[in-house]
Amino acid sequence: MVSHRRSTQPGLNRGARVTVLSAAAATAAATLGAAPANADPQDTPRNVRARIDRLYAEAERATERYDGAGENADRLRGEVNRAHDRAARGQEHLNRMRASLGSLAAAQYRSGGVDPSLALLLSSDPDTYLERAAALDRLTERRLTELREFQQTRRSLAQTRAEAVRALAELERNREAAGRHKRTVERKLVQAKRLLETLPDADRADLARASRSGRDDVLAAAGPAAGSARAAVAVMAVRQALGKPYVWGANGPDGFDCSGLMQWAYARAGVGLPRTSQAQRYAGRMVSLSQARPGDLVAYRADASHIAMYVGNGQVVHAPYPGAPVRYDPVGMMPVSSVTRV
Repeated sequence: MVSHRRSTQPGLNRGARVTVLSAAAATAAATLGAAPANADPQDTPRNVRARIDRLYAEAERATERYDGAGENADRLRGEVNRAHDRAARGQEHLNRMRASLGSLAAAQYRSGGVDPSLALLLSSDPDTYLERAAALDRLTERRLTELREFQQTRRSLAQTRAEAVRALAELERNREAAGRHKRTVERKLVQAKRLLETLPDADRADLARASRSGRDDVLAAAGPAAGSARAAVAVMAVRQALGKPYVWGANGPDGFDCSGLMQWAYARAGVGLPRTSQAQRYAGRMVSLSQARPGDLVAYRADASHIAMYVGNGQVVHAPYPGAPVRYDPVGMMPVSSVTRV
C-alpha cells in the first residue's frame, strides 16, 4: 500500500517565500512534469495510489524548493534594507563633510588666496610665531585627514549602492523562480486530485486511512520523556495542531505543510527552526531511531523531503499531504532518513 506523504518541500510561508535558483526551478519543472494526469483504464487501485503518492512526493520536493526560495528572499530583502540604511547614513556623512570642506574653501577665498603660513607669519607676534605655526600644521593635517575621509566615504557610498542594486536583481530572479516552482506544485496537486477522483469511494476512504493509527491516547501511554524542556513544549504545541488542515506553503496557525508545522511547534517553545525539512534535519544533534524521544524531528526519504515530530510510542505527528489534516501516524510510515534532537 502506498503511503500518503506529500513530497518534502516545507511550506511557503504567508506571502510567498522566494529563494530557489532559476536553474533549480527549471530542473524541478522538468522532473515534475512527466506524470500523466489521468488513470489508465488498466490501472489497479493499488497502482493509482502509487502514482498519487509519487505526485504528492514530487509536489513536496517542489514545495521545499519554494520554501527555501522564500527564506532566501527574506535574507535578500534584509540585505537590501540594510544597504539602503547604510547608503542614507553615508550620504548624510558625505553632506556634512562637503559642507565643512566648503567652508574651508570659502574662508581661503576670502583671505585672497594668501598662503596660510605667510598670512600667519605676517600677522603674528614674533614671540608666538612658532606656537601658531605648530597649530597651523595640526590644522592642515586635520584637513588632509578630512579630505581622505571624504574620498573614502564617497567610494563606500558608491559600493553600497551597487550592492543594493545587485541584491535587488537577485531578489527579482528568486521571485521569478519561486513563481515557477509554485506553478509546478499546483500542477502536480491538480494531477493527484484527478487521479484520486478516478478511484471508487471505498478505495478513496482506504487511502485516507492508509497508515493512520487513530491513536489519540499517545500522551497517556507510558513512554520516554521528551529530549528537553523545550522539546516537551513543542510536543504540546504540535498536538494542539491535530486536525488542522494541510495547507501548501503554510506554517500556521490555521494550516500547515510538513516543515511549517515543525517550525510553528518549536517556535512555541522559543526555538527558531529553518523553513525547509532539509535544513531542519541539521537543526540539532542526530540520534538513531531506536533512541528517539518525544520532540525529535523525523525526516523521511533520502532527500529529507518530508518531516514529522516523534511523540512517543512509535508515533509521529505530521501534516501528511493536501486533503489530510495534521494527524498521528506510525513512525515507520515511510523510510526514515534521520532523527534529529533539537
